[in-house]
Amino acid sequence: MSDEVNRQLVLVERPVAEVGSEHFELRTGAVPEPGDGEFLVRVCWFGFDPTQRGWLNDVPSYIPPVQLGEVMRSSGAGQVVATNHPDYVVGELVSGNFGWQDYAVSDGTGLTGRVAKIPPGVPPTWMLGPLGVTGLTAYFGMLDVAGVAAGDTVLVSGAAGATGSVAGQIARIKGAAKVVGLAGGPEKCAWVTDVAGYDVCIDYRGEDVGRRLREEFPKGLDVYFDNVGGPILDDALMNLALNARIALCGAISTGYDVQELPPGPKNYAQLIIRRSKIEGFLVLDFVPRFGEAIGELAGWLTSGEITVEAVPGAENAGVVLNLLRGGTIRGIVRDDSGSPWPGRRVMYSMGAGPMAMFNSESVTTSDAAGEFTFRAVAE
Repeated sequence: MSDEVNRQLVLVERPVAEVGSEHFELRTGAVPEPGDGEFLVRVCWFGFDPTQRGWLNDVPSYIPPVQLGEVMRSSGAGQVVATNHPDYVVGELVSGNFGWQDYAVSDGTGLTGRVAKIPPGVPPTWMLGPLGVTGLTAYFGMLDVAGVAAGDTVLVSGAAGATGSVAGQIARIKGAAKVVGLAGGPEKCAWVTDVAGYDVCIDYRGEDVGRRLREEFPKGLDVYFDNVGGPILDDALMNLALNARIALCGAISTGYDVQELPPGPKNYAQLIIRRSKIEGFLVLDFVPRFGEAIGELAGWLTSGEITVEAVPGAENAGVVLNLLRGGTIRGIVRDDSGSPWPGRRVMYSMGAGPMAMFNSESVTTSDAAGEFTFRAVAE
């Protein structure tokens, strides 16, 4: 590999609110060599998840923030191309936390346990979506934290996103009587009902959320899977059924702005009145059970009970990633340099668009390694 280089997207400045291309720098260097007990992965798919936005803030969290000068942390999938590890052989497809770079060295451990071998017949992109962190979060949040049961009425915010879209489908599989989503804009809402199979989707940008919740849940909602926090959480609190359960998964409505946090929920006393519970969680709480969850999720995907796909026309979103407001879109890094999947490197998260990380239609950086282009696309 002496004629190849390792391209890396490195964090060089911390964003205050909106993330822009100016916060990252493309750097090139030699392809690393694996040491004893290590193996080298050529990364062919990169993940985009809303949690990455939180990793950019220099504040205490469940893991340390990405440091200035470090490769942007992310999930990824690729192929083992060199190995000194007894458990990983050249040619195997694997997924793990490889970062935004062409090549990554690993000892087999990672944020969510061991680097996973991708079973034959499983699309590698599933490991970055429904079988990855976002799908596992939906699984454990809906089943273990919210405890969804047959006959429940269920509300999911961020329903067009990688986690929310799967969470609502799991509720339906488990026999929920009604599943209502919240998303921003008619296109996302259409995707949520027509593709993800929700009964109803409320457009929080164009509709009165409080009024619509009262219409859709005249007897109150039993389960709220919350990806956004903010005013929508307050609206949900005012529409709880007796003994309702709220799973706190994310707070993307805050924009992850560390300068000024938004006010907390005003209607929390409804938890007392309605004898309900609210619980925050991280998918890392459930690492020992990942195998169980992946097995069940893979079965639902194979049977078609869970559907994941991009919104048609998402290439017009004008941006690659929105780690601020949720939703998902597929992006491409063009790469013709010997990938086992020639012609492209896919930066991937499953669900519905649009997202916004970079502030322009396309962000291109050129150097000796060639053109490195991010742009929004729909496959």
